[in-house]
Amino acid sequence: MFKPVSPKLLSIISSLALLAACAGPAQRPDYTAFRKRQPRSILVLPPVNETSDVKATYGVLSQMTLPLAESGYYVMPVALMDETFKQNGLTTPTDIQGVAPGKLREIFGADTALYTKVTQYGSVYQVIDSTTVVAASAKLVDIRTGDVLWQGTARATGKELGGNVNVNAFGLVGVLVQAAVKQVAHNLSDDSVPVAGLASHRLLSAGTPTGLVYGPYSPKYGSD
Repeated sequence: MFKPVSPKLLSIISSLALLAACAGPAQRPDYTAFRKRQPRSILVLPPVNETSDVKATYGVLSQMTLPLAESGYYVMPVALMDETFKQNGLTTPTDIQGVAPGKLREIFGADTALYTKVTQYGSVYQVIDSTTVVAASAKLVDIRTGDVLWQGTARATGKELGGNVNVNAFGLVGVLVQAAVKQVAHNLSDDSVPVAGLASHRLLSAGTPTGLVYGPYSPKYGSD
């Protein structure tokens, strides 16, 4: 005979079912203001680095232009932006992002500015492996009015780009050694850059569930 399910187990199953019901697909942002303003150009500001890795700001910044351009927007040249701020004594992302939107509009003539924060960047050591993680949040601000048109978050890992450890092939001791070697390699080189590229694509690309809408220089403009 089957044993009756205990009330405690039923409670756990009910809780898991409720969580599963709540964990639906990512909610699509409200693009009403975005479409109303119809921005054409974006000034990408240096991301604020909230991690301990000093390479995070420029590692992520170097990967943000491509998905924006492919989505149909004119992106203000990053080198020009960086040099303009340096010439005016602004060298940290926090100070740069603190400049008034109207002033950014006056200097660069862009329609919008992208404000980004890097919340994770670099290698994460695990018991039998290590991987690279990049996570960021961003918001697009209309610098003509100061209104936020869009905001989102994204995360990517090195494992998504391949290179998982095969435990059976190396045995536990071999895997631990390999993980240690990978950790050293992560520390000696910036393996986070391609992972930042994947995170930036998820965060900013048009056509993704929570990314931007297609811009005026895209053949898909107005299709989303």
